[in-house]
Order: sequence, then C-alpha cells, then structure tokens
Amino acid sequence: MKNIFLFLLMAFVFTACGEECYNAPQPIVFEFVNSNDENLIANGTLGNYSIQDENHVSIQLTKTDDNKIVLENVGAYNGTKNYTFYSNVKVFDFSIQSSEFKGGCDGYQINKLTFTGIAIDVTDEKGYYKITLE
Repeated sequence: MKNIFLFLLMAFVFTACGEECYNAPQPIVFEFVNSNDENLIANGTLGNYSIQDENHVSIQLTKTDDNKIVLENVGAYNGTKNYTFYSNVKVFDFSIQSSEFKGGCDGYQINKLTFTGIAIDVTDEKGYYKITLE
C-alpha cells in the first residue's frame, strides 16, 4: 500500500510540474476605408497591399470575411519595431512597441501602436484600427 501511495504521489508531482503556458500578443487588425467610410478592399480600390518590417521581411497578412486585414505574428518581442505598409493607394509607416507579459505565463503584450510619416486618419475601433486612405 505504501508503494502504491508513493507511486501515485510521484506520478502526480511529475505530471503537475512543468505546465507551460504562453500568452501571444493580441492581434492587430486594420480596416481600410475611404472618406465616405467605404471599405477599400470590398469595393476593389485596394487591390495590392503588403507590410514589411524594418529588415524588409514581409509580414503575413490574413484577410477576414468582413474585408479587414490581420497582421500575423507581430509583437512577440521586447522593444519597438518599425513597419511599412505598401499599397496601390498609399504608403505609410507605423511602429509596434511590445514588452514581456507580466503574469503567470510567458508571452508578450503590445503596448503601443504608432503611425508616423504622412497624415492619415486612424481610429481605434476597440478591436481593430480603421484607417482612412485617399
């Protein structure tokens, strides 16, 4: 009986330890509109677009069903990185400042998103950024 108890205790200790968790940064989502609030992807105006980081590495972008763009795998670092958005309508720069997540799990959080360069209208819509181009 004592051996069974020790075995179960050791099995519990080894399975309970080492639980890893990771908090990925919240996704960054852009919606591009014109001055009439029409989605530029939906109406075909914004046909070609891409984003590159400061090292000229392309960022993976995913188009959602409601014609927004999700920036994939950004913000998982300490510090600030600069990015450039390229399109047939407009080119602009922005930066993402991130830091390590201060909690029980490893991970990163995005602290600040800053648009620089040209004058563009950006609105934080609680969950995505509405960017007026043209």
